[in-house]
Order: sequence, then C-alpha cells, then structure tokens
Amino acid sequence: MTMEEGDGLRQRRPIRPHIITDETPVHETQSTSTYSGKVFRATFTCLALALFIPSLAALCLLESPIEPQSLSFQAPPLMTGVLEPNVKLRKAERLYEGQLVGPESIVNIGDVLFTGTADGQILKIEDDKIHTIARLGKPPCGTRDNEPNCGRPLGIRVGPNGTLFVVDAYQGIFEVNPATGAVEQLVSSKNLVQGKKMSFVNDLAVTSDGRKIYFTDSSSKWQRRDYPYLVMEGTDDGRYYVSGLTKGGVDMFADNLPGFPDNIRLSSSGGYWVAMSAVRLNPGFSMMDFLADKPWIKKIIFKIFSQDTVMKFVPRYSLVLELGEKGSYKRSFHDPNGEVATYISEAHEHDGYLYLGSFRSPFICKLNLKDV
Repeated sequence: MTMEEGDGLRQRRPIRPHIITDETPVHETQSTSTYSGKVFRATFTCLALALFIPSLAALCLLESPIEPQSLSFQAPPLMTGVLEPNVKLRKAERLYEGQLVGPESIVNIGDVLFTGTADGQILKIEDDKIHTIARLGKPPCGTRDNEPNCGRPLGIRVGPNGTLFVVDAYQGIFEVNPATGAVEQLVSSKNLVQGKKMSFVNDLAVTSDGRKIYFTDSSSKWQRRDYPYLVMEGTDDGRYYVSGLTKGGVDMFADNLPGFPDNIRLSSSGGYWVAMSAVRLNPGFSMMDFLADKPWIKKIIFKIFSQDTVMKFVPRYSLVLELGEKGSYKRSFHDPNGEVATYISEAHEHDGYLYLGSFRSPFICKLNLKDV
C-alpha cells in the first residue's frame, strides 16, 4: 500500500456499544413525574379553592327554611324480644295496586271499606270495586303546588249514625254521608285555636254519642306538603288537654318508641295499633337520632337539598306495633326495606285482617292476622 493510498483511507475508531442502563431514564422520568405532579396538585388546589370559597360564602349567605331546635332523645329501645325484627308484614297482600294513591286512613261499615286519597277524594270499596263518593277540594291534583286546593283527606272515622267524619289537612273537618255523598264542613282550618292557626289538621276521634270530636293539628306553621320541614324542625307545636281537671296538661302513654308513629287505632285485644313508616334501629343507625341535637347540620341540609331529596335518604323500613292498654309492647310486625308494605300510616283491624293505609303508596295492604 502506498502513501497515496493510505491518504485516502480514514481511520476507523472502534465502535463502542451504547450501554443502556436503568439509571438515566428513571431519573428523567422521576423528574418529569415530580414536576407534572406538582403542576397537577397546584392546578387542582386552585380549582378547588375557586369552587369551595364561593360555595362556602353562598352557603353562609343562604337562609335555611327551618329553625330547628336541639332535641334530646333517649337511646332507642333494643330490637329484641317483642321488637325482634321479622318479615311478617311481607305476608300482606297488596290490593287495588295502581287504582288509588295515598290511602292514608281506612274505616269500614260492614264489609265496605272507605278511605281518602291524595287526589282529594273519599272512596268506597265494595265487592272489589272502587267508587268516588265525595271530593273535598277542587282539581287539578297531583302536584305539591295544587295540593291545598285539591285537598288532602287524612284521618277518617265512622260516627254513631253511620256517617263519615273526615279530616282534610288543609280545609278542616267534614261530615260525609256515604250513601248520598253529601258533604258538610264542621270545622274550618281558618279558625284560630288558642290564637294559633291550624296549618296541618291530621287525625281525629269521635265520641260514642257523636257529640264531640277530638282532633290533632300537627303544626301551626307547616302544611302537610312540607312535612319533612316539620319533622326535622322538631318544634314543640302540639296542643294539650282543652277541658277538665287536666286542662292545659299532657300525660305520657308510651315513651321512647322504636319508630315515628302516625295514626293510632284500636286493636281487638283492647290495645292499640301504631303504624310507623320510619324506625329507630338499635342496633343500627337512626338519622333522626343522630341529627336530634345538631340543629346546625339540619339547617345546612335544607340549604343544599330539597325535601324530596332528603326523604330519599330515609330507609324504607315499615313497622306496625301493637301496644297494650297501658302502653306496653305486645307484638310487632316488620318489613325491612319496605318490600311489600311501604310508607304505612295506619293499621286498621277488621274481621281478623289488618288493613294498612299509606300516605304515599298506590295500594292498600291486607294482612291475615292468623298468618302472623
């Protein structure tokens, strides 16, 4: 090889292999990840503060629709013995499903049933057929806004002359002739009682001679359509004895019940049937007990959520309790989760059966007492 030829050759360096290790990429990835994480956290924090601070300010400025008072409840009674949970209410049969809505209270004249419904009607059920005998308000019906004009029959009783005495939550007390459908208003809710208006007339009892009517007025502030406000506010807005030696006072018949009672009716054994659509489970969790002494939380809840939304958090647990003549527990029928009997408001006993009314469900339940 000549020098000329050598000049044309380039010196080749030995090719060194490129060694890939885990150190460099991991370091770069960690650096990138740390930086991205910081950016994400800073951005998220800024967004959270941007949303939280105005929301908190708005929450503070919003007025709560209720002024709850702090309540002190005893620990709920243990669900043992007579109160032992069972599924006896699931043996009930649903009647007339989809043919009526909210049959709050039920009475019978012979084998003919009568009830009042959420659309303001008084119904007669005879030979498995439903007939409208009277209407206490005026349509349209079916929404919260038109309920006061539509009317809402609640408690219903049979008088000694075979007429029906009916409470309308908005209008007062009526006497209805079940044969002719004639309606007479006996008490107007516009009347003041001890200087207070009647906003939520609820249930009644009639003396055996038909000359006196005792009735409950659940609130002088809230109407029936706002019952979640009434329950959560917990104001001591009830009435007391109006005559006799005990005028102005009250007696305790049964205390610290395992649920929140609605209508009370006589049982054939001389006791009383008490219907409950919400319970205080022990062991278990009771939202009402938890919130009882926390009025500030109640205020916040109704600042944020509607009444309908709040009621969705109430467990659908139905309970019927039979009390003795002195208030002792005799027996209890349960339907955990409300699979058959839901939103019960009354237990009416007739001819060996328990008819379960409801303030909301589109049916009546019928339970054979021999089965339980």
